[in-house]
Amino acid sequence: MPDSSDHLPGVLPPTMVAIGIATPGGPEVLCAQTVPLPVPGPGQVLIRVAHAGVNRPDVVQRQGFYPPPPGASPIPGLEVAGHVVALGEGVAFPAKGMAVAALVNGGGYAQFCLAQADHCLPVPDGVPLAQAAALPETLFTVWHNVFERAYARDGETILIHGGTSGIGTLAITLARLFAITTIVTCGSAEKCARALDLGADHAIDYKACDFVAEVAAITEGRGVDIVLDMVAGSYVSRNLKCLVDDGRHVTIAVQGGARAEINMAEVMMRRLVLTGSTLRARSNAFKAALAAEIAEHAWPMVGEGLLRPVMDTSFALTDAAAAHTRMESGEHVGKIVLDVFG
Repeated sequence: MPDSSDHLPGVLPPTMVAIGIATPGGPEVLCAQTVPLPVPGPGQVLIRVAHAGVNRPDVVQRQGFYPPPPGASPIPGLEVAGHVVALGEGVAFPAKGMAVAALVNGGGYAQFCLAQADHCLPVPDGVPLAQAAALPETLFTVWHNVFERAYARDGETILIHGGTSGIGTLAITLARLFAITTIVTCGSAEKCARALDLGADHAIDYKACDFVAEVAAITEGRGVDIVLDMVAGSYVSRNLKCLVDDGRHVTIAVQGGARAEINMAEVMMRRLVLTGSTLRARSNAFKAALAAEIAEHAWPMVGEGLLRPVMDTSFALTDAAAAHTRMESGEHVGKIVLDVFG
């Protein structure tokens, strides 16, 4: 396993450093605090966090618009990688000392984090823990929405908004691995060039041209089979114009607004499918089933070096505010992570 566990403490400390949210607001409200060490319950493990991923939902939570679900930690952070240091009742796997990446409901911005044992994936040999920490939230989200909700198939074409985001860059890689043509939108010519370097088949600068017209030109009027949308708002009606008949539109965020006005007659006549999902509030059983499917179909590609996150910048745990500032600037390409015990 990567990053030998020989350095793990023999006796766990009673407290840990975590990043709290003093009050809803800007990045400056993120503050380091000392809190009690969490204790794993039945079916849980305690992970000594090497790295934690930073994601858009963390920003929205900090702003006060995305509260943690009942029973979840109020500490932000939805994905971690590190070593298992304690097991709850009934846990046989992962074993103590094992390096794992985990999807969590919260608590990732901390030195130690609880995770459901069946939401953990073993980190393959040779995979840096920083990369492992950058995978769970994006991989679970893309896999579920593109392959389970939009039932993507090889030979199809997908339009991905936010092509250089963490979600976008991973979606490009997964699509390429499954023979799906990708068209992405980005906010500058430089980002379009980067998306093409990362494997996108086509990239559209949405600030310089109309992406609807560009999609029509690229596909010679056919359109795309799937739209992976994280904008919503006014984009929805435009996205529908990009779809083929029987096309599928999947919303995973509402950065452009939660309300959209669409022509339902068009939806009926063209048999379009509009769906979407959020991951954090789904049941533990759902996430366990999703983790098992990913472990079978996608995780082996991580070990083979075929599926890796695009890494942007690393920040110290106590510099979480700077990490959020980086994310909100829109300048990042790929994933931002916090270094904890890395």
